[in-house]
Amino acid sequence: MLKERYKLVIIAALFAAAYFVPWGSEVVRRSGLEAFLMLREYAREHVLTCLVPAFFIAGAISVFVSQAAVLKYFGATAKKILSYSVASVSGSVLAVCSCTVLPLFAGIYTRGAGIGPATAFLYSGPAINVLAIVLTARILGWELGLARAIGAVVFAVITGLLMAFIFRKDDAARASGEIYLPEDEGAGRSLGQESLFMLTLVLILVFAAFARPAEGEAGVWAALFAAKWWITAGLLVVLMFMLRAWFQREERVEWVQSTWGFMKQILPLLGAGVLVAGFMLGRPGHPALIPPEWISGALGGNGLGANLFASVAGALMYFATLTEIPILQGLIGAGMGKGPALALLLAGPALSLPNMLVIGGVMGWKKTAVFSGIIVIMSTIAGLIYGSVFA
Repeated sequence: MLKERYKLVIIAALFAAAYFVPWGSEVVRRSGLEAFLMLREYAREHVLTCLVPAFFIAGAISVFVSQAAVLKYFGATAKKILSYSVASVSGSVLAVCSCTVLPLFAGIYTRGAGIGPATAFLYSGPAINVLAIVLTARILGWELGLARAIGAVVFAVITGLLMAFIFRKDDAARASGEIYLPEDEGAGRSLGQESLFMLTLVLILVFAAFARPAEGEAGVWAALFAAKWWITAGLLVVLMFMLRAWFQREERVEWVQSTWGFMKQILPLLGAGVLVAGFMLGRPGHPALIPPEWISGALGGNGLGANLFASVAGALMYFATLTEIPILQGLIGAGMGKGPALALLLAGPALSLPNMLVIGGVMGWKKTAVFSGIIVIMSTIAGLIYGSVFA
């Protein structure tokens, strides 16, 4: 019944758009054209060479990396350095979105995980999503992608440590709790074999998405670009050998199904996000419905006000997985500063108003307010530093 209601809402929204949107306006027509031109740009430049390999990596992580092996390190008896190390990078291992991380967080917290490792995991889960990091670097530039990855890991650790210190008395009262998770039974492969398999997938992504060097540039980068498809083909042959020799048929089928699950979940949302971003903001250098001077006025430059505004907006808004990237692409093209862009990327994926409501029901509103405040403040500071360095 709920799915039928969603269908009705979609049909009603499409009807309203067809009926009420003033398509006769030159600005609206240009915005509609920008929406589809931006979608075409994504389809041509990012889907086959970047997103599809990344989906297969996410599917492999989901199937071949045991979540129990990760989450068991959050128990009361685990060493603190190990707990925070695992929590701070768990997003890249678990590949969860801001919705999926909530039941995982509720489970480990209510079973006795310390507030520090639990909130570090809560932040890192959606913030270090492997697909988001790859697409950020690909579309918005490697500097912003690298800053997002490093910032997310550092934020996870600092957030957890601050939460553990501020609520140390409350945490001590819960120390008797213990997490129970089943032991990882293993899959009959060595760690070296699984590492080589994942490395091969990553190298396929790297070479398939290898960007064309600047015109006239020679040397190693130009040679690698010229040979990128030969190298990619060779890596695919190696991958086929690994799949045939090291994995059972059921595992290969499960991997493909998991990859298809990610694609079904994310591609429609990403496509809709690209269309909305293109319609509202346009491509860089091509204005659409929202005038660029509005964006540059609120988010231009790298001052305290712009970074704080971006952090608070990112914390309150809900971004479906990866949709923050085309939105930021449009905002940057309309005049958004580099610092506010990073601030929104660091605050946005881990927080949203619906997300805060769920977290408040799990660990209380006081802890939720402190957790959200820490992320907003650190995102603002990170944006100020990044903006001053790359201005």
